Amino acid sequence: MDAMEWNPGTLLQLSGNYWAGCALHAAVKLDLFSHQGSAEEIAEASGNDPRGTSMLLNALCALGLMEKEGGVYRSSAFAREFLISASPRFLGHIILHHHHLVAGWGRLAEAVHEGAPVRDAISHTGSEQERRSFELGMRNLASLSAPKVVPQIDLLDRRRLLDLGGGPGTYAAHFCQANPALQGCIVDLAANRPFAEETIADFDLAGRLDFVAADFITDPLPGGFDVAWLSHILHGEGEAGCRLLLEKAVTALEPGGLLLVQEFILDNDKRGPLFPALFSLNMLINTPNGAAYSEREIERLMLDAGLTAVRRLTLDLPNGAGIVAGIVPENR
Repeated sequence: MDAMEWNPGTLLQLSGNYWAGCALHAAVKLDLFSHQGSAEEIAEASGNDPRGTSMLLNALCALGLMEKEGGVYRSSAFAREFLISASPRFLGHIILHHHHLVAGWGRLAEAVHEGAPVRDAISHTGSEQERRSFELGMRNLASLSAPKVVPQIDLLDRRRLLDLGGGPGTYAAHFCQANPALQGCIVDLAANRPFAEETIADFDLAGRLDFVAADFITDPLPGGFDVAWLSHILHGEGEAGCRLLLEKAVTALEPGGLLLVQEFILDNDKRGPLFPALFSLNMLINTPNGAAYSEREIERLMLDAGLTAVRRLTLDLPNGAGIVAGIVPENR
C-alpha cells in the first residue's frame, strides 16, 4: 500500500470514517435497500421513523448507494446486486457481522492496555443472530474469492479433501465442483451443520461432501485425506494453538498429502499490509491469543509440523490474503 499523504483533513477523515460504515450497517440491518418510494413510504414499509429514515436515505444517496429523483428513493444498480436481501449476491451477512464487531472495536484501547479480549468470540459464544451473520458472512466472502482461488490450485489427482474449520463449506464445495473425482469432509462445530448442509444442497454435492461435528482443537479428527484446506483458522489461535492445529491436520493426511493454509498474511517485518495489520487488532479484541501472522511465521510453523516443500503460492488475492502450501513426507 502506498504511504498516506497525511494532513489535518485526511487525519480527520480517517477518524470519522466509521460514520459511513455505521450508516451502511444500519441500512442493511433495517433492509432499506429492498424498498423504493418516498421517505415516508419507505419508513412505513420498513417500520421506522420517517425523520430518521429520511436522514439515512439521504446519507446513502451521498454515498452513492441510493438514488433520489422527484422525492423517490431507489437503490443504485450496485446496491441492487449486493445489498438487497433477495439478491443471490447479497453481502449483507458479512456487513452485519462487521456491525456486531463495532462495540468491541470501541474498546480497543482497553484491549491494548490489558492485552486481552474485551468479548468472547462470536463464532463460539455469540447470540444466534451474531453466529448466523458470522457463518453466512464467511459464505459471502468465500463466494467472492473461491471462484478466483480454486481454478489456480491443481487438485485433479487428489481424492479426499479435509476442510478444517470450514464453517458453511463454501470452499470445499467449489473444490469438489471443480474436481469431479474429489470427495470432501467439512469439520467444524456442530452449530455450523445447518449452514454446511445448505451449501451441500445448493451445490448438489450430497454423497460427495459431508459434515463432521468436532472442535478442531479438543476433538480427534477423521483421517485418510490427501489434501487439507485450512482457511482463516490459524489467526484465531496463538502459536501453541497453531502448532496443535497443523500437527492434527498433518496426522489426518496420508503420506504425500497436500496441506494448504489461507490467511491474511503480514509482511515479515509486520509493517503491513494494512488489512492484515488491522485484522490482527480484531483478533486482539475478540480472541484470547489470536493474531495475524507473517509469511515467515506461517512457513516456520508448517515446517515444524513436519511438512516439506513449504512455499507461498503465487496468487494475487485481496486484503493481503495468501496461501501457503506444504507436503507431508512420503517416509514419515
